[in-house]
Amino acid sequence: MYSEDSDLVMDQEFSAFSEKNVRLGFIRKVYGILLCQILVTILVMVMFMYIEPVKQYSMHNPWIWYTAFAITFVTLIILACCENVRRQFPMNMIFLGIFTLCESILLGAVTSHYDEVSVLLAVGITAGVCFGLTVFAFQTKYDFTMWGGLLFVFLIILILFGLFAAIFHTKVLSVVYASLGALLFSFYLVFDTQLMLGGKHKYSLSPEEYIFAALNLYLDIVNLFLFILSIIGNARN
Repeated sequence: MYSEDSDLVMDQEFSAFSEKNVRLGFIRKVYGILLCQILVTILVMVMFMYIEPVKQYSMHNPWIWYTAFAITFVTLIILACCENVRRQFPMNMIFLGIFTLCESILLGAVTSHYDEVSVLLAVGITAGVCFGLTVFAFQTKYDFTMWGGLLFVFLIILILFGLFAAIFHTKVLSVVYASLGALLFSFYLVFDTQLMLGGKHKYSLSPEEYIFAALNLYLDIVNLFLFILSIIGNARN
């Protein structure tokens, strides 16, 4: 014979078990989407680096960059601001696919101006940093989800510093700017990873926001890669 208290305990344990399963499924879905995004990006970058006609065509037709940038900006705003779009399948996958392809074209155009060694070094370092930070985000007891406002303030400061560095362009300023950018997006990677994890963290994303979570992590990795590439490029020149 079961008491009401024992029934309550069993309901709570079942609820916690169900919530954990939902969260694990959410994490697997996010990393599955993120892996597809990264593979597409690498494929496009390889095309721009090793297929000479593609590289030359992009260099002599800058409208490709402007078009890709405009579409990237529009799709990013739609995915970030329109909840119905990013939660509705297959519309969310279509918009995320368009965004990823256009962002990959922009990355391909950027990496085509660097030598192969610099790009490969940047890819390797980015992969190592992302792996280490992801493990840290999973294991650490520190809650980085409370730092969202502070990180946003630092992002605004970084943008303003970037404008200053562009006007008074020197190699030292470029390295300092890239180093600060890499540091900031390293923190953002931990922040967004813990938002996805949920659990005991103060803030977390809904399991329905798998597109938003994948988008955040992808942008963190892309920006981290670009800043690391800039550091290596300046160091090798």
